[in-house]
Order: sequence, then structure tokens, then C-alpha cells
Amino acid sequence: MNRLIWFRNDLRLIDNPALHHCLDDKTTGTDDAPVSALFILCQEYIDTHPIGAKRLRFMQEALLNLAQGLAKQGIELRTEYVEKKADIAQRVVDVCSHVGARVVFCNREYPLDERRRDQDCKALCEEQGITFNAYHDRCLIPPGALKTQAGDHYKVFTPFARAWRKLADASQFQIYSAPKRKIQAVAAPSDTINRLFSRAGADCQPVLWQADEHSALDALQDFIEQHLADYDEERDYPALQATSKLSPYLSVGLLSPKQCYIACRHAVGVSENVGAHTWINELIWREFYMHIAAIYPKVSMHRPLQAYTECIPWRQNETDFQRWCQGETGIPIIDAAMRQLNQTGWMHNRLRMIVAMFLSKNLLIDWRKGEAYFMSQLIDGDFSANNGGWQWSASTGTDAAPYFRIMNPLTQSERYDPQGHFIRQWLPELAAVKGKNIHKPGPINGYPAPMVDVKATRKEAIAVFKACKEQYAKESHEH
Repeated sequence: MNRLIWFRNDLRLIDNPALHHCLDDKTTGTDDAPVSALFILCQEYIDTHPIGAKRLRFMQEALLNLAQGLAKQGIELRTEYVEKKADIAQRVVDVCSHVGARVVFCNREYPLDERRRDQDCKALCEEQGITFNAYHDRCLIPPGALKTQAGDHYKVFTPFARAWRKLADASQFQIYSAPKRKIQAVAAPSDTINRLFSRAGADCQPVLWQADEHSALDALQDFIEQHLADYDEERDYPALQATSKLSPYLSVGLLSPKQCYIACRHAVGVSENVGAHTWINELIWREFYMHIAAIYPKVSMHRPLQAYTECIPWRQNETDFQRWCQGETGIPIIDAAMRQLNQTGWMHNRLRMIVAMFLSKNLLIDWRKGEAYFMSQLIDGDFSANNGGWQWSASTGTDAAPYFRIMNPLTQSERYDPQGHFIRQWLPELAAVKGKNIHKPGPINGYPAPMVDVKATRKEAIAVFKACKEQYAKESHEH
């Protein structure tokens, strides 16, 4: 009896629960029973999520490498293209019919569109007598597994992290080995994959990350050996190579969070150092936002978690938004960060917070526009992490920064890029600016003056948020 493994954002052979269970499925009776693999690219997802050209290119490279690895195991990877997400379930069933598969294996995803897609697939498969098996892979601790003493889901990070660590410490995590099937190799469908992604609009330029799982594991090991000990002290300085830069690998599943956690714990042992503790905290933030997406579907529906912020009168100023997008705000740290994003598809995490607060607070432009722009550019675009970060910065989400806590981009710049090395790297027109003037150079060499006064706009934003919160409280009390 043939089996089908459906790959999504889990493009690896090692530590892949769905692949492991697919190949370990005893209902077929033999280890060399036929296995087919599937990857579906949906144009509607690309357009609406959105998935940018750089990320598509990275996925393309990852899929090419996955297809080669599968081919050596006698597993052919089929690639399918659909226009509409509503077509996905039928396409899965059609592929099952074509290859004679009676069981489908996949790894769960948590945003609302993906959950609805899998519910539809499961229902249609079962109508056709096809078993549909889904496994947890994107998180170490599955959504719903952590509850407060009152039985509620966590909405605040610190108690969530405490509960997460307690359960993780007590768990016996297992890394699933890469498959070793004694079966004849097949051809890898490289041309088909390249045509598929070319049709979808993948970037033709090579990406800065090697898109295979061995490179991902090497990058993980290099970070742990070279940077983990200093991570807590150095991670906020964008000019330093002090962060792991593993997010692209995690986003498409070339690396699992379990592999990261186990590698870190193995390196430091029981006596976790400050760097390791801080880095694991970042993994927990990633999981926290996935739990939020799974438990509170409204964040997948372009809605804020903080209900009172529904009525914020966001400014509709496309010119200001485009200046932010292109890195032409006149505030060097903002512009350098945005140009890093536009050119590489990646941005340092502290800079993500700074530019998000500037857009949503100083410019008072709807955070959802920034969220979508990030997704259109990021090579590591992950809905849950991106949405969670934007809602935190805009004070609209769970565990949100209080609306009156607004980062000043100038003081952030002076603190975390004191010599201006990062700014000069991305703003060559400011290369000759001396000393601390780099943080607020004014108009020079075609570089513009600051588009807003950050202190004045901070006060205006606080007044707007305060008024909305008071109005919401009044209306709630009246009802």
C-alpha cells in the first residue's frame, strides 16, 4: 500500500516527524513499500500571505536539495501548482489516486488558512477512504499543551516561558534520523521544480543562505561554538555577527526547533549559561507566537488582539509609507535597516522592533501595512513570528509593549551602533560623516532631513492610544 508524504514548511530529511512516521508505518508490512512525496505551490498563498521573491527563491533551492535527498531513497517528489487555496484538498486526493496512496502524512501548521486547508484535506481524504495523519513539528511544545492554573491559555510571555521550560526540561526529545532505505534511487525532478518557481515569480538572484539542511546544521553548530556564550551581551548590536541567523532555516523547516534546543542543551549541559538562556528564550518567543496564532485565530484575520486598538485612527499617507519602505526617512538607523531588508531579505531583530515602532507610532501608519511589507521582503517570513513581532511593537498584541513605551530610534542608534559601522555599511552617502553626527546628520550628499520629529510624534501617538483606550473602556462600561 503506497503512502504519501506531503511537504510544506518542513523541507528536510533529518528530524522530520511526518517522514519518520511515513517510513515507519507498519500498516504496509514492509519498510520498502512504495512512498511518494508531494509539494504544492499555491498562487493565492503567494499573493495574499504574501510570499516574497527572495523567500520563493530560498524555498526553490531547499526543495531542489530535498528532492535529491529523497530520490536517493527511491522517493520521487511530485510538485503541483494550484491557483486557489480551495483547490488544494482535491489536488491532494488526485495525487493519492494517481500514485495509489491510501495514507497521507504531513506536519501541522498553525495559522488559520493552513488549519482550514488541513481540515478540508482530512475531510476529503477520509471521504475517499484515505487516512490523513498530521504531526507536531513547528513547535517543541504543541499549542494547547500549556495552561495557566486557572485552565486558560497564556497571553503573557514570562509565565508562558516558565511553563514551557518546565515541560521541556521534563521531556525526552528524540531526533529522528535521516531515512536509510535499501531501495533503488530515482531521478530528482529538478527541471519541474525550477519551472514551478519561475512561474511563481521566484527571485533569479542567489540567496545569501545555503538552502540545504547540512548547511543549516553547520550554521547551528558554528553559532553554538562561536557566539552562544556572548549572545546575551552582543545580540543587540547589528554591526556584529552575533546572532544565529538561523531564522531562514527554521522558517522553511531546513532545521527544526528541536534540533536547536537539543544542540544548545547538549553544548551547555544542565548549568545553562546566560547566553544559552537568552537564546533559548528567543526560541520560546517563536513558539509563543505560534501558540497565539493557533489559539486566537483573529490574529490570522488582520485583527489586533488588544480590542481597544481596533479604533486607532491610522494615518493614510502612502508617500510617508513608501519613504519608510525604501529607507528614505532621514533617520539613518531606520533607513539602514530597511535597505538591509530590501537587499538581503533579512533584518537584525532589534532593528525590526525599531522600524516597526517608528512606522506604527511615530508615523502612526497601520502596523498591518508594515507586517505585509515585511512578509513581501523577508527570506525568513513566518506568519506567526512576523505578526507577533509587529503586534508587540504596535502595542496591539498579546504581551504588548505598553502604548506609552516607544523606542526612540536616535537613542537606539547611539546605543546599539555607537560607531555608526552598521549605518555606514548600508548608507554609503553617509560614509564620510564623522563621529556621533552619523546618527542625525541632517540633509547631506542627497540624504534627506528627518521626515518627522521623533519626540513630538511620540507624544502625539501616546495621546491617540490613550484616547482610544479611554473611549473603549467607557463604551464597554456602558454596555
